[in-house]
Amino acid sequence: MDENKKKKAVWAWTMYDWGNSAFATTIMATVLPVYYSSVAGSTLAPNIATARWGFTTSLSALLVALLGPILGAIADFKGNKKKFLAVFVGLGVTATALLYFVKTGDWLLASILYIFGNMGFSGSLVYYDALLPHIANADEIDQVSSKGFAMGYIGGGLLLAINMVMIMFGETVFPGIDPTLMARLCFVSVAIWWLVFSLPIFRHVSEPPRRIQEGEEDLNPIRVSFRRLGQTFKEIKNYRDLFTFLVAFFLYANGIGTIITMATIYGAEIGIGQTTLIGTLLMVQFVAAPFAIGFGALAKKIGTKKSIYISIIIYSVIAVAGYFMSVPWHFWALGFAVATVQGGSQALSRSLIGRMMPKSKSAEFYGFFSVFEKFSSIAGPFLFGIVSTLMGESRLSIVSLVVFFIAGIIVLTKVDVERGIKTAQTEDKQMVTVK
Repeated sequence: MDENKKKKAVWAWTMYDWGNSAFATTIMATVLPVYYSSVAGSTLAPNIATARWGFTTSLSALLVALLGPILGAIADFKGNKKKFLAVFVGLGVTATALLYFVKTGDWLLASILYIFGNMGFSGSLVYYDALLPHIANADEIDQVSSKGFAMGYIGGGLLLAINMVMIMFGETVFPGIDPTLMARLCFVSVAIWWLVFSLPIFRHVSEPPRRIQEGEEDLNPIRVSFRRLGQTFKEIKNYRDLFTFLVAFFLYANGIGTIITMATIYGAEIGIGQTTLIGTLLMVQFVAAPFAIGFGALAKKIGTKKSIYISIIIYSVIAVAGYFMSVPWHFWALGFAVATVQGGSQALSRSLIGRMMPKSKSAEFYGFFSVFEKFSSIAGPFLFGIVSTLMGESRLSIVSLVVFFIAGIIVLTKVDVERGIKTAQTEDKQMVTVK
């Protein structure tokens, strides 16, 4: 690939983060959680609405986790990662647009559509992430991954700002409209934004070469995918560092994912106003972008693992401080703290696994990455919901996340990155390229 095409490929790859991050900001973190609590779930008790939102996010994550490795292995074998990406983009965009029809008391419909929307969002990331090792060299993968997250924060934040203007001034500009209309139009805007900015990746990023084992050419893709998964599990000892990292990631991502998905609805429960909740989330988007780039540079100086350690420690402090949150400025302060580490922790986790996986099995292993990521999105919100239900409020739920961060650091110390990279390179040498 010549330098000009490579730059276009990297730009197009990061633009997908720009586009789909609107789902993460408006749907996952900001407008929909508040809308779910105040409109769709308005017929439920406040803590029950919070708990059902947690259970909804858990179920959607479980479905993606079960399908990710199988579909990833099929995409590797068939050499059609971009086609799978397109299918999940279509699913997510459609479900997101249909949220327009959710009105007062429709919490079940909101849950169902969110489940399909999150399946599309999370499933697409398996194939999006799987393209990363193919467009970035080993010495630049941290920086490219961080740039993707930075673009995502800016893109998602820009549409969120537009959405906030719609919600705050919609009734002033158009007196007498349905009070829920502007929020529902925000959901449609996310679908359009996601779709439009997904187009560059399909145009400028090439499908990676199909690399298979000898004798697999004419076999059934589903049969091969299960055989590959079985072989991977049998040889798991050969990928010791990769899977140790996945366990570490599972642990600390439990805390990170829960803070991201539950922060807004937790703030609403304890009485933080909607303007503060959404304003803080908007601030996080733009503050997180330069810090994501900064963590990429930091990783180049002190190493990826050490940089991840720093982010986890800061998250632990945030979880403890969340217990004492009571007034709006607390939410702003903790939001800023989250912004300093959110992008860096995610970007470096993505690039670290990209270094230790065989390129010939990138979708399969990012499928496994998705399993650990989504199970972390199951356990965290589920625990949050259980503690909230048992205690009648959610303050102890936020503190409980510290256990995940401490355990994640302990397991991460067992990962030998250089040994993991050599294992991946040995695996790739055993594959043959098929045109």
